[in-house]
Amino acid sequence: MTATNRRRVLLAKPRGYCAGVDRAVVTVEKALEQYGAPIYVRKQIVHNTHVVRTLEERGAIFVEETEEVPEGAIVVFSAHGVSPMVHEEAARRQLKTIDATCPLVTKVHKEAQRFAKEDRDIILIGHAGHEEVEGTSGEAPDHIQLVESPDEVDKVEVRDPDNVSWLSQTTLSVDETNQTVDALRRKFPNLLDPPSDDICYATSNRQDAVKVMAPECELVIVVGSDNSSNSVRLVEVALDGGADAAYLIDNASLMDDSWLEGVTTVGVTSGASVPDILVQDLLRKLAEHGFGDVREIETAEERLTFSLPKELRRDLRAEEPASS
Repeated sequence: MTATNRRRVLLAKPRGYCAGVDRAVVTVEKALEQYGAPIYVRKQIVHNTHVVRTLEERGAIFVEETEEVPEGAIVVFSAHGVSPMVHEEAARRQLKTIDATCPLVTKVHKEAQRFAKEDRDIILIGHAGHEEVEGTSGEAPDHIQLVESPDEVDKVEVRDPDNVSWLSQTTLSVDETNQTVDALRRKFPNLLDPPSDDICYATSNRQDAVKVMAPECELVIVVGSDNSSNSVRLVEVALDGGADAAYLIDNASLMDDSWLEGVTTVGVTSGASVPDILVQDLLRKLAEHGFGDVREIETAEERLTFSLPKELRRDLRAEEPASS
């Protein structure tokens, strides 16, 4: 622990919105502007209660399943992706769909399709019940089996141990995923890797920043919702990285003042679906408690952006005035 008597905040950078989340949120905002309310959204567009509530106030209606959307209405699919079955159901109900699936999740879907065409058994590393896992599994349900941790690898049974590949949910802990892959490779020495890492660049970058910051912090506060997988992982990474304590909060009002007792260095970060306004609210609250000295810990620069879904781009272009 760094010796210092001065209260300070180490602020992780990068933090907050990733390119996929930004694209998904802007998709709903632009759809509301283009088509008017209501716009239906299947599941939470991203896993953040503040974002969902803000979009609801503007006219978005969040539903669990497409069957809740009135026939012929507009529905946006969330950043986490959906299975082919959901697309088929939407087509049957004549829904106008806008697919805001993160392109990095779409990449995993395509990898699942390719491995299935090669008739491979696919081990998907992820969390049961997570929307992204459900979407990916739906791409090749007869080939995919889910593994949540290294402890489950022994139970995996496949048709041909020499014809096995693995994929992962994009928002997992990098270190824990590597442990699971190592366990799989011990069982299946010819295990085939995906062509590139499935863990999202933003997930990796946010975890790396916390790893650098955590050894200097008695306390790390992660801003994010408890259903956000990547936010939950940041708490785990902070504790594994040397922080004495780490907590996940949805917003600054949920910070417990007692956490600050005896603390001189607080680390602050946020999950990939968190708008920075929530982090700024927390910094203001910490400043009120004497933690006004804020130093950014930057470990990577993120410049990646994704274009809006093609369905929405087409309609937005159609509205543009013709150039003279």
